[in-house]
Amino acid sequence: MPEEFVSVRYIVEDVPASVEFYTTLLGFTLQQDAGAAFASVTRGNLRLLLSGEASSGARAMPDGRQPIPGGWNRILLLVSDINVEVERLRKAGLSFRNEVLKGVGGSQILLDDPSGNPIELFEPAH
Repeated sequence: MPEEFVSVRYIVEDVPASVEFYTTLLGFTLQQDAGAAFASVTRGNLRLLLSGEASSGARAMPDGRQPIPGGWNRILLLVSDINVEVERLRKAGLSFRNEVLKGVGGSQILLDDPSGNPIELFEPAH
């Protein structure tokens, strides 16, 4: 794996649907496709590992805990115009956890991927 990539793993319910979501709607490029078990997609230096239930990354821990999608840890994607992106993604039928929040550093909103994993869209303050 090239050292220039930062890798993040998301547990997903449907690998092909997740690949379509990230590549079609969020500008990722398919890097590796192992069918329903696993895929990796890249955007800039981010390598997102999409692990389905048949992947090693989704196996139960020795104490019985099972990795599942969702939670609050998230990737952050920079956007140049958050309102335009939100409108485009809402028209595509996507769900957001909140409305755009404006803060000192910029504006943000949380988008759910098809498995409920959060993605923060962030527009830096100008």
